[in-house]
Amino acid sequence: MAESTAAICWFRQDLRLSDNPAWYHAVQTRKVLPVYILDDLHPGPWAMAGASRWWLHHSLQSLNRALDGQLAIFRGSPEKILLHLVETSGADHVHWNRCYEPWRIKRDIRIKEQLRKSGVRVCSHNGSLLWEPPDINKRDGSPYKVFTPFYRNGCLQAPAPRHPLPKPTGATIAPLPPESLTIEDLGLLPSVRWDKKLDHHWTAGEQAALIRLETFLQSGLDGYKSGRDYPSRPHVSRLSPSLHFGEISPHTAWYAAEKSRQPLEDIECFKSELGWREFSNYLLYHAPHMPDKPLQKKFLNFTWNEDTQNLERWQQGLTGYPIVDAGMRELWQTGYMHNRVRMITGSFLVKNLLIHWTHGEKWFHDCLADADLACNSAGWQWVSGCGVDAAPYFRIFNPVTQGRKFDPDGSYTRRFVPELSKLPDTFLFNPWDAPPMTLEKAGIVLGVTYPYPVVDIHLSRNRALEAYRALNSPGS
Repeated sequence: MAESTAAICWFRQDLRLSDNPAWYHAVQTRKVLPVYILDDLHPGPWAMAGASRWWLHHSLQSLNRALDGQLAIFRGSPEKILLHLVETSGADHVHWNRCYEPWRIKRDIRIKEQLRKSGVRVCSHNGSLLWEPPDINKRDGSPYKVFTPFYRNGCLQAPAPRHPLPKPTGATIAPLPPESLTIEDLGLLPSVRWDKKLDHHWTAGEQAALIRLETFLQSGLDGYKSGRDYPSRPHVSRLSPSLHFGEISPHTAWYAAEKSRQPLEDIECFKSELGWREFSNYLLYHAPHMPDKPLQKKFLNFTWNEDTQNLERWQQGLTGYPIVDAGMRELWQTGYMHNRVRMITGSFLVKNLLIHWTHGEKWFHDCLADADLACNSAGWQWVSGCGVDAAPYFRIFNPVTQGRKFDPDGSYTRRFVPELSKLPDTFLFNPWDAPPMTLEKAGIVLGVTYPYPVVDIHLSRNRALEAYRALNSPGS
């Protein structure tokens, strides 16, 4: 091996320079080669989809600018690429921050073994979670299966999360390897530029994430505990894509909220939502089959509908239920959906349409800029009632009452379903009940300008309850 001149910092889901343990330690005593490797070989069906790849493209551009254009870009097998870089650069240390998806864990163990055989010291760090899954267990050593005791008895009784690390200064960056690609070479953007619509809603990168956090703390955190359920209100952080790609750490968000001068109940509620993110990763760590199989095994016997037509109408936001359609259109247009509406749309798919939750999970994975394997699969298992800490089977969100309660002035629904914009609030969430004259005045022709409901909300609810009761009956 050549004389040691550099450490390699392998960026993954940590596309930032502040509070990045791998970067912080890599630059302390030596030149550092910052590297990003696009790995589409190992994730299988959970490779990044369109919206996530769009976000990644712009986030890498932001990181590369912060590194003065010195981010080395590669595509392919990280194992082969890192071994090659070690040989050609003379690096004897490789730093990275740990990831927790099952395929990443298997891959990283193998890479670590190969690098160590080559005489390289591998230093992995925690840059993505407040508490790592192996560190939180019940008194008997078994993992938690319910969120509240996990968070209150496990996390909050464990040592407090570490404080954010400063952005290191004076880093000496090694020259770019001649075989390094450009970000454009990765081909992350689609050939048909549908992604342009996302430009109007998001700015990716570390600085944009920090600005979003500060904006939320100043104008969204006050009233968060109750306001976060209303999709037209500003009480959402919109940090989920940045947390997923690591443009900001949960430690930064956690302590920034603590230091804010907002009501304590809102601060604690926001911190508990960060706790839900921890719990999702914890569940995936202990149940790596969670994206594909129900955590409650009895649901393997549940009879789902194979209804391609209704699935497509749900995906397109054409179910005839305005709050559901608003959510699905928000997803398609912005790469994001408000959390309350995620629950409403998810419940409608799996309980009113009785379509398998994995269809919804995969659609969200395709369309969400914050498509996170742990959070997405845990959320779908929760709303379907098949997770370990799930909504009970009899909890079925009524899209009419949910719309009236959480979008009372209709501003969210009218934004994404503009063909109903002139309909009075009284009938906004149930246009089929509006008198003919009201529909005519609003310019609505049901079945033409806006669809009739794909199912009867009451009949479909009873059908779901019957199916779930059958699953829970003795001998089923």
